[in-house]
Amino acid sequence: MTTGTNRLLDDFAKLMTDAAGAAQGVRREMETVFRAQAERLMNSMDVVKREEFEAVREMAIKARDENEALQKRIEALEATVAASRK
Repeated sequence: MTTGTNRLLDDFAKLMTDAAGAAQGVRREMETVFRAQAERLMNSMDVVKREEFEAVREMAIKARDENEALQKRIEALEATVAASRK
């Protein structure tokens, strides 16, 4: 009788293991579907990607720095011209 109980428990354990494996497979499939739909939604919203945003941000910082340097040069040249007129 013990062998029958052990076999029943073994079969039950195998069934639970298979069910857990199937649940993990369903979970992975659902994650894949969700990510694909989220990506489609983001693409349809015309959202800027992080890499593109960072590139434009760096360009803006560089342009601002160049503008500040040019402003200082203009001020120095204007001061030189004003001093030479006196």
